[in-house]
Amino acid sequence: MDDNGQASAEFILLFGGIMVVVLLAIYMYNNYISDLSGEISSKEVREFNNQLNNLEKYFK
Repeated sequence: MDDNGQASAEFILLFGGIMVVVLLAIYMYNNYISDLSGEISSKEVREFNNQLNNLEKYFK
């Protein structure tokens, strides 16, 4: 019997399964970071605008 072929096939299946899990994790992480960056950016812009508005009184 050819055990080398079976071991190679099992290794390929294991590697394929790991790749599927890694790709799913990257996809989920990418969506999380995209959503988070939008919230951070809008919050930072809003705070920056507020600080500029507070400085405006010193230049009038």
